[in-house]
Amino acid sequence: MTAALQTPATPPSLKPLEKVIAVTSGKGGVGKTFVAANLAAALAQRGHRVLVLDADLGLANLDVVLNLYPKLTLHDVFTGKCALDEAILQAPGGFSVLLAGSGMVEYSRLTTEVRDEFMRAIYAVVPRYDIVLLDTGAGISDVVLFAVSLAAEVLMVATPEPTSLTDAYATVKVLAGQQQRQLVRLVVNQATRAGAGQTIAAQLQQVLDRFVASETGRQIRLQSMGEIPVDPEVRQAIMRRQLLLQAKPGCPAAQAITRLAALVEKIVAPKPA
Repeated sequence: MTAALQTPATPPSLKPLEKVIAVTSGKGGVGKTFVAANLAAALAQRGHRVLVLDADLGLANLDVVLNLYPKLTLHDVFTGKCALDEAILQAPGGFSVLLAGSGMVEYSRLTTEVRDEFMRAIYAVVPRYDIVLLDTGAGISDVVLFAVSLAAEVLMVATPEPTSLTDAYATVKVLAGQQQRQLVRLVVNQATRAGAGQTIAAQLQQVLDRFVASETGRQIRLQSMGEIPVDPEVRQAIMRRQLLLQAKPGCPAAQAITRLAALVEKIVAPKPA
């Protein structure tokens, strides 16, 4: 099978890639995939070529959020059943997606084969897009940390719940220690009040300054990217398997994601002429 997009025979040396943002979280259930998909739509509306790569290998649900029924996935690419180009789909919202298979135990840990195939895929697709969002799994498994390590920028999604914030802190601590990250960006989802993103980022920063520097010998900065408010339209869009930015573009949560996209645009991609 031939395709316009070819992958290199061997993966290049590991280093974070410009234009790549890892959208991650300390725990599941905080709306990470919802944020990634709608952020992609908002960035596409701003004129960028965007790809969302489902890096939650084995437990993927980006297809559910986007109401897609893929015939080919990253699993098929990894096993040589199809070329990379054949697995890239156009999603509602004007961006591209590369979906992972779901329920496959072979992707629950980072084997040499999984690592090499994933690297080949991402190094092949990144040059074609202005921005690539990696929708990672939650937590600090080796698969998640590997996916994050490929991104120049990290967007941590958390909610105001204590368990989410505790796990977000733990994840940032690991990124500082293992990946020598100096900056992680935070967006607070399901916020109940305006300004929650800045307040929570400041609170977590105090804990990071107090403990992480002494334990790892490294300083890490947590930058607030704002908050996405609690909004009944979010649940309605999720239940209908629609993008919020398409279903209810004027609702408070959609407006917040549009503001987030404007901040992300300044970080990773200049606006096209």
